[in-house]
Amino acid sequence: MIPSRRVFAEYTDDYDRWFDEHGDVYRAQVHMLRNAIPNHGLGLEVGVGSGRFAKPLNIRCGIDPSRELIRIARQRGIEAVIGEGEHLPYRAGTFDYVLMMTVICFLDDAVAVFHEVSRVLRPGGMLVVAFIESGGELTLQYLSEPTKGRFLRYAKFRTVEEAVGFFSDTGFTKVSVVKRTRGFCIIKGQSDMGW
Repeated sequence: MIPSRRVFAEYTDDYDRWFDEHGDVYRAQVHMLRNAIPNHGLGLEVGVGSGRFAKPLNIRCGIDPSRELIRIARQRGIEAVIGEGEHLPYRAGTFDYVLMMTVICFLDDAVAVFHEVSRVLRPGGMLVVAFIESGGELTLQYLSEPTKGRFLRYAKFRTVEEAVGFFSDTGFTKVSVVKRTRGFCIIKGQSDMGW
């Protein structure tokens, strides 16, 4: 098993509990995401994890490679499936928007995932990507925390320019940085591809 996946399997409860123990940070991130994603339509969270963001943001569907995290997401009422972003098990044009929350740092082939996301979005659909920036204040803080650091030591942190490049390289338009604070960034873009 890939080390980054093994740690989520072995420490599932620790991962999920972190959000309770850091409620202020969690609520602030939910608030920022709520202002970035559309307030209507059918949404998908790629890398849904335990459903911590999908649930309060009313995102019905999710996908994640971790069987253990999917179990918790389903308990939270998310229609969650086991899978990978490179091979989304949905028909073309299914979703109005897709969220990826702190996912791009764990992707081996971000461009492939962005292509797949574009495929499952309806024309005009929105992709919202939130991530911890390379070299940012939060990166250093989280890597020094025992729990968060356990997971993020396998991360490949990205710059804003790299993330914007993923959008541009896969045909997304109207790409903009929605929020950027302390090394936490939210970028969104629109899919004009018709599959």
